[in-house]
Amino acid sequence: VQLQASGGGLVQAGGSLRLSCAASGRTFSSYVMGWFRQAPGKERDFVAAIAWSDGSAYYADSAKGRFTIARDNAKNTMYLQMNSLKPEDTAVYYCAAGPHVDRVVTTDNYAYWGQGTLVTVSS
Repeated sequence: VQLQASGGGLVQAGGSLRLSCAASGRTFSSYVMGWFRQAPGKERDFVAAIAWSDGSAYYADSAKGRFTIARDNAKNTMYLQMNSLKPEDTAVYYCAAGPHVDRVVTTDNYAYWGQGTLVTVSS
């Protein structure tokens, strides 16, 4: 099983980025897929998640109203559209897949992790 995250980069505050996470090696039809981020010296925090089966979306308070999570079943790919970016959004963003929709915010729910993509927001 592989999760390949991409789309990170350097953007000015107020700008936008779209992250992608391509999954291969198995189907995730009953899984939840999520985005986490980790800033230097900090813990890995939940950002957003989506239930692959019905598209139900979950967001951290910091992401609500600015970020949108989506998935493309045909491409086995998840996306995170990030708008109105702030310097405090700077982090390595990881995608992950796990079995429990009722535990989307906890890292130990996720059995599979991508390699991370760096997002840097300049002020």
